[in-house]
Amino acid sequence: MSILFISDLHIDENRPQITAQFTDFLRTEACAADALYILGDLFESWVGDDAPDAGQRAATDAIRRLTDEGVPCFVMHGNRDFLLGAQFCAASGARLLSDPLIVTLYGEPVLVMHGDALCTDDRAYQRLRATVRDGDWQRRFLSLSVRERRALAGAARTGSQAHTATVDYTITDVNAESVALALRNSGAATLLHGHTHRPGIHPLTVDGRACTRIVLGDWYSQGSVLRWDSSGPELKSLARPSGSETPRRGS
Repeated sequence: MSILFISDLHIDENRPQITAQFTDFLRTEACAADALYILGDLFESWVGDDAPDAGQRAATDAIRRLTDEGVPCFVMHGNRDFLLGAQFCAASGARLLSDPLIVTLYGEPVLVMHGDALCTDDRAYQRLRATVRDGDWQRRFLSLSVRERRALAGAARTGSQAHTATVDYTITDVNAESVALALRNSGAATLLHGHTHRPGIHPLTVDGRACTRIVLGDWYSQGSVLRWDSSGPELKSLARPSGSETPRRGS
């Protein structure tokens, strides 16, 4: 048995290949797991629990089938789906996680995050993040019509793509000092996150301690999963049938 971690699926109705691979993953590997953690950006855009599109409803229903089978599913907000709320949890059977969070895995405390808060070199993004995570801003946004919310979300995605295309590649990655600070404050030796779409396992040293940073991959062209069992973590890609890749739109 193992605990599974995934992130950055970016599901919506325009990406049926991702939805199909995700639902198949839930039906097969996840059904045999001890638990599934989704560390942000399950959805490409979530404008409120009252407005999922067809692909998002299919994914939510698939999570419900998993949780009905007795497999706990935990979901963390990402930078695209930070408005997931109580109605989503009721529909899916999933539980929302705070970010950051310590998860104890086979006796080891592991710091889990979506990861966008670590990208502190991207100051424009951090200002935007602070705005949209504000409770008053969210209440005003959710008071708009679904049509207005979707239009604003579409404009935000376009702006995000333009921003990502114009900044240096390193700016949109995590900041080393922010990573060290997060590990120092948590006391954990392992940090697990998504967001950057740059999967890998990176050793580092913090205050003389040997630490590890594990980065989950996105699901644009293939799946990505971290399997953690009693022997430790294993980061794997999940092949998708040829010809079913999905165009990338940034993190």
